[in-house]
Amino acid sequence: MVGLTHDQYASARRLAKEADSAAELYPTHGFGSFCSSGPATGAGGSTLGEQFETNHVYTDADEEHFVSDLIANLTAYPSYYVHMGPGNSAGPGEPDLGVPESLDPEELRARLEAGEWVVDLRNRVAYASEHLKGTISFEYGNGNSFSTYLGWLFPYDRKLTLVGSREDVENAIRDLSRIGIDSPDAALGEDPRALAPEAAVSSYPRVDWEGMLAERRPDEVILDVRRADEYEASRIEGAVNIPLHELLTRLDEVPAGRLWVHCGSGYRSGVAASLLERAGHDVVQVDDAFDRAAAAGLPIAA
Repeated sequence: MVGLTHDQYASARRLAKEADSAAELYPTHGFGSFCSSGPATGAGGSTLGEQFETNHVYTDADEEHFVSDLIANLTAYPSYYVHMGPGNSAGPGEPDLGVPESLDPEELRARLEAGEWVVDLRNRVAYASEHLKGTISFEYGNGNSFSTYLGWLFPYDRKLTLVGSREDVENAIRDLSRIGIDSPDAALGEDPRALAPEAAVSSYPRVDWEGMLAERRPDEVILDVRRADEYEASRIEGAVNIPLHELLTRLDEVPAGRLWVHCGSGYRSGVAASLLERAGHDVVQVDDAFDRAAAAGLPIAA
């Protein structure tokens, strides 16, 4: 890591000598990411001149300080990065982006009962209201969150089945191919009862902060599934922190009783609530922005 960061510094400095300040820069997978540290300029593009003014690699003349500061500020990053390295080294193949034939109801039910990875692509509101028991909620169409968090949690040696509309399944197949998850199976449709009539269905409550304040008993646990650095910066007093990306390996640490699950925006809490329910826990998803918690009346610690 330290060697690569020195290489990054040298590469950026060489670029500054060889290119004009008007040279345009475009993101590979978004300006600012889990593998970067510090500010970034431009949501869709920037210029080298803009980076001269704002990017730490140019504003910090001390290479050793740049390296130590960047590494100190890196946080957790998606586990699919481990798979992307060998894939990038091997070079691109030709992905199969076709939508597979929809699984029949019996096969879908059998996969659910076997505990296989069956991912529901519908929005988290519809999922919480009713879903096939044993599915996992990864709402499609929420920026980069879908492929980021599915790629972070999915065990690459398992078979993946996508459940949703043809359009969402088709788009999800394309996005997942970019992080090395190829050729998933699919069950096409958005009505859980029609997809597998003999399979069990389930649901769980979904509330905002005001709803949690009104309904939660004092002895019930608030589970914060944000990253540890987010939790350390600001958190609800008394909340237990198990980051979403660690949840599957720390299920034995999840407190007993009803869990009120929250994150920063509602996306991660939707994923976490589905995983916890799948594991047998009694959950309520708090689908609200963390930056609203204080205004809603929650006690905040920092």
